[in-house]
Amino acid sequence: MLADFPAIPAGWAYLDTAATSQKPRPVIDAITRGYGETYATVHRGVYQRSADMTLAFEAARARVAAFIGGKPEEVVFVRGATEGINLVAQSWAATQLKPGDRILLSALEHHSNIVPWYMAAERVGAAIDVVPLTADHRIDLDAMAAMLTPAHKLVALAHVSNVLGSVLDARRATELAHAVGAKILIDGCQAVARLPVDVAAIGCDFYVFSGHKLYGPTGIGVLWGRYDLLDAMPPWQGGGSMIDRVSFEKISYAPPPGRFEAGTPHIVGVLGLHAAIDYVAGLGLDRIEAHEAALVRSARAALSQINSVRLFGPDDSAGIVSFAVEGVHPHDVATILDEGNVAIRAGHHCAQPLMELLEVPATARASFGVYNGADDIAALVEGIQRVTRIFG
Repeated sequence: MLADFPAIPAGWAYLDTAATSQKPRPVIDAITRGYGETYATVHRGVYQRSADMTLAFEAARARVAAFIGGKPEEVVFVRGATEGINLVAQSWAATQLKPGDRILLSALEHHSNIVPWYMAAERVGAAIDVVPLTADHRIDLDAMAAMLTPAHKLVALAHVSNVLGSVLDARRATELAHAVGAKILIDGCQAVARLPVDVAAIGCDFYVFSGHKLYGPTGIGVLWGRYDLLDAMPPWQGGGSMIDRVSFEKISYAPPPGRFEAGTPHIVGVLGLHAAIDYVAGLGLDRIEAHEAALVRSARAALSQINSVRLFGPDDSAGIVSFAVEGVHPHDVATILDEGNVAIRAGHHCAQPLMELLEVPATARASFGVYNGADDIAALVEGIQRVTRIFG
């Protein structure tokens, strides 16, 4: 699989997949072909190439729907998960929430799944509650069950934590939310590239993810929503393509998903996303999940043997290992590792409330992809041992 990724040179351990994944050759080829051979606009031209590109664009929508167990008319193309969450916050929450309503988040959420809800709550006079974590750093669903009330109208949770790698029991979370009449949005950014996802089986109301973490291009993502909810939501952005008819007296809007796709879309990004999904599906998500689980076990076992290393997250975290080296700032850890051709992420990972809970300013994070192997774990461990020698 490593041979499929031309941007990873020999001897470079790329361990920052949770931030963004490297791109396999089929995705690069699809993007190159889209711009260099088949490019045209979609949904507008009557000439053959435009018609062909429109068919390819809508085929990608159908592929996304099949990949996550939804329907094509429930798939909205957005710039990324951040835009998808903001769309729901601006369109659904802004029209459905009222003063006194409550939103439930968890302590491990990415800022993209906190800030839009804070803005919506502030605007309408709603309140936000926060579910704590268990001792092994999972969202505490028992605590969530005790916290939920009929005043809660929305729950928004990460399927997989971008810092801890802990996996949410999304089905149970959905059942708990629905038991009090709340809608639930699942942030699937860290899940779709490494776990099988079926929104119908989960039963959630909204699901979002970004293409660039799924071995696809940047600037493209997906908001999946139940059609009845999307159909009742007003547009978020106005412009071309999202209308039915425009006059200066009255404007009527297109049905979903077009209602939420104003302007010329990221056409080639959608083609690249289609190729990325085909690539991942070809490898098999069960196989990817097992591969990354083995890497996590190996990394955690090796790092736990270094006395000055503190590990975060559960033992069975999904593709992500966060840690701290005693007495060393994570930025220094990352800098020294980079000198040995090991690329990790260091910082608060857009999860400052979680850092406060963990009582650290930041963590070092190694995250794995299909291209990683035992040599990368060995390079990581060797680099951390060098860190301890330098700062020992």
